[in-house]
Amino acid sequence: MRHRALRTATAAVSVVALATLPVLPASAAESIDVPIVTSDNVELVDSVPKPGAIAGVFSPSAPYFYVSTLESIDVYDVKDPMHPVLTGTLPQALFENEAMNYGERTNAKGRTTRFVLVGVDLTQASDSDIEHSNPTGKNEVIVVDVTDPVNPFIRSRTPATTSTHTVACVDVRNCKTAYTAGSAVGGVGRYSIVNLTDLDQPKEVDADPATAGVQGFASPASGPGGALTAGHKWNFDTAGYGFHTGGAGTAVFDVSRPRAPELVTTTGTAGMSSPWNDFIHHNSARPNANAFQPFSAPSISNGNVLLITEEDYENPDCATAGSFQTWNISTLDGTPSAVNPLDRINPVTEGGGGISPPVNAFCSAHWFDYHPSGIVALATYAGGLRLIDVRDPRNLTQYGYATLGASEVWDAYWAPKRNKSGNAVGSSNIVYTVDLIRGLDVYSVDLPGTG
Repeated sequence: MRHRALRTATAAVSVVALATLPVLPASAAESIDVPIVTSDNVELVDSVPKPGAIAGVFSPSAPYFYVSTLESIDVYDVKDPMHPVLTGTLPQALFENEAMNYGERTNAKGRTTRFVLVGVDLTQASDSDIEHSNPTGKNEVIVVDVTDPVNPFIRSRTPATTSTHTVACVDVRNCKTAYTAGSAVGGVGRYSIVNLTDLDQPKEVDADPATAGVQGFASPASGPGGALTAGHKWNFDTAGYGFHTGGAGTAVFDVSRPRAPELVTTTGTAGMSSPWNDFIHHNSARPNANAFQPFSAPSISNGNVLLITEEDYENPDCATAGSFQTWNISTLDGTPSAVNPLDRINPVTEGGGGISPPVNAFCSAHWFDYHPSGIVALATYAGGLRLIDVRDPRNLTQYGYATLGASEVWDAYWAPKRNKSGNAVGSSNIVYTVDLIRGLDVYSVDLPGTG
């Protein structure tokens, strides 16, 4: 999450003289050469040095990977997923956009428009759009058009009345609606819905002038009641449900009507208390959502297991700082608190892992991505890449790892398999990590059953 709390020293950013951002250690550019310690089932196959890298996302319809950094939005050609090639860059000073989000739309003639959504958290400025820069961190959503991979550009922007720490499309392949992270306003946890029907003029939906512009959309995940009164991330499954993680746990919504979402249930008191939430629920996923069987045994195959990262980066003790968790969804019939904890793991200190992060390093669980084999790729800051076996949701174990002495892995993603047209048709055994110190690393993983 790192809400305005990144290790900081301030320096001028080249794109706008007055913009300031956290900067990296002077040795960051050389840190790519630090030896990696990996488990036997993980191999580093390529690295792209890019200090300041924070988040990324794959296109589901074309072989591209988009990375958000402290100073740019970068487009990588990943036709060969083992070896990404930089093709285009949009220079901008940006903090923080820690969850890069993608959307696309295809018109009647078959032309696909691709874009990424940038959430402004602390500051944003680009020399290509300097008259609309946002150096003061006002909540704002920016649409960056990446249809031409060589020439990404800022297409439009709109203010919001709640936190834009993250922004997410409800339907990535036909993105006309997006939700913001949200925040507690006047004692109520709220979030914004953004209408993206006209990509040149996005706008917030239904802000209420009678309440000084406060959004009318409420979510208990945004607080109050948790360790932090803020929402964090929306993740949407394939069955029409949205999962909103935040300081007060996780809330489940029926989003079959994206601009009229309905609260279904939450993680209840467990989602607001230790050890299940010492700071914030970060992001989530529900595999096999269409196979959901209520009141059945917790199983990934039954679609009733919710995966959640609990971030606690402020905790300097790597043995207790954050965790990866499984929760059982017993029903989606509107019963309150129907999502209950199953198991949790702190992989930084479990099952070996080479270099142990030093005291006071960030080493919390952060962004994760699920693979259909039952293995999760998890970023753990200085703890590196961790692979978690979730096939038994009541007994989480570490499956593998890759760690370094000078590294801060913020995000991890499984690269998709693609057909001849470039469309994603499943998940490969390749993991991309986005590292604030190193840049982009590519790993090959021996998955269960593959030898």
